[in-house]
Amino acid sequence: MHGYKKRQGYFRVCLKKKIIKVKKKILITGGTGFIGTHLAKKCIKLDWKVTCIHQKQLVKKKILGVKYIRCDLSNKKNLEKKIKERFDYIVNLAGYVDHSNKVKTYQTHFIGCKNVADFFLKKKILKFLQMGSCLEYGSLKSPHQEDLFTNLDKMKSFYSKSKLLATNYLLKLNRNKNFPSCILRLYLAYGPGQDTNRFIPITINACLKNKNFDTSDGIQKRDFLFIDDLISLIIKALLSKFSSGKIFNAGSGNPQVLKSITNRIIKESGGGFANYGKIKLRKDEVLNVYPSIVKAKKILRWEPKINFIVGLKKTIKHYRNGPCQS
Repeated sequence: MHGYKKRQGYFRVCLKKKIIKVKKKILITGGTGFIGTHLAKKCIKLDWKVTCIHQKQLVKKKILGVKYIRCDLSNKKNLEKKIKERFDYIVNLAGYVDHSNKVKTYQTHFIGCKNVADFFLKKKILKFLQMGSCLEYGSLKSPHQEDLFTNLDKMKSFYSKSKLLATNYLLKLNRNKNFPSCILRLYLAYGPGQDTNRFIPITINACLKNKNFDTSDGIQKRDFLFIDDLISLIIKALLSKFSSGKIFNAGSGNPQVLKSITNRIIKESGGGFANYGKIKLRKDEVLNVYPSIVKAKKILRWEPKINFIVGLKKTIKHYRNGPCQS
């Protein structure tokens, strides 16, 4: 007889009074990006066996103990050829940064997700976690709640449409095939190691170089979640018995005014000058975008621990000490 007991870092398999440690196995697509790198490091600390999929040539330093596979997820045959191991958890973080490229956006954010889900449909995994987007709510009024209905035809960007298509497909697989999928709708993550093509690192770098820089009026409200809190949420969702078939908002629940963030960065950095109003808001820009996180608190027993100012100071310190790196 075999007896199975779950532990945080591994499964303990008892066979004739012998205990064999079997590490949990996680596959992270988009595993070399900002979130993927932090998640991989956390899983290594948990003593999990980590495999990361990346599409482009690997330029960042490899994480010790992580296996890397280069694969195009939009190519089914390529996926089937490269993935041979069994996995307990799949986290899909893969995506294409330039959302103006409609074909690439659709292929990576929907077709890639669909291909990976279909591949693992009969593999008896424990959880498939999809990183969704707050843009799936479209122009609905904040604070967003997960049970709000969003019409695909009213999505204004190809990116939001592709993300919503992926969400709808995974929820359908859960309903019809009992596929253990769950979705985290991410607002804005930030922290050490983020690429310098996002609002916070762009502003920090400009201020550390004491530059004058153009910006909008900064009246928008946005929700920022520190990377450590996001990784904690991902792990909670993976391990929870109650996360399958559900959407959870991934945010702090404490929206920040962009102008206040910019002013704080200028103060903490000791340099920089913002030319407010030089960049005009888009006509279709939603001014206030932030979530309700009651569902994650209630079901996953999770809530953010890092105060925004504390997280911002940690992030500034990282960029002050060197170039962007994870």
